[in-house]
Amino acid sequence: VQLQASGGGLVQAGGSLRLSCAHSGITFRVSRMGWYRQAPGKQRELVAQITSTGTTNYAASVKGRFTISRDNTKNTVYLQMDSLNPEDTADYYCHAAFLGNNYWGQGTQVTVSS
Repeated sequence: VQLQASGGGLVQAGGSLRLSCAHSGITFRVSRMGWYRQAPGKQRELVAQITSTGTTNYAASVKGRFTISRDNTKNTVYLQMDSLNPEDTADYYCHAAFLGNNYWGQGTQVTVSS
């Protein structure tokens, strides 16, 4: 499984970005997909998850501002990020989980300026 993340960049506080993650394998439909982030000097943390049936889960710090979704026809998971603030600055990583196996994409950098 290969995960290709894209969509990061520099945005002003209050702005929006949309991250995408393309999954290469045939197991996408049955995988739990997620986004994690890691800020400089901090541990990697869960941002949002979506199960194969569409159930979502969010970190408290992003609930109401971020939306995770998936398109099973495109093997892609998205993270719509609105009302961004400088505390959201981090490298964002796509994650896939299937039958106890974990897969990670490369990070995509998000920088929010104040």
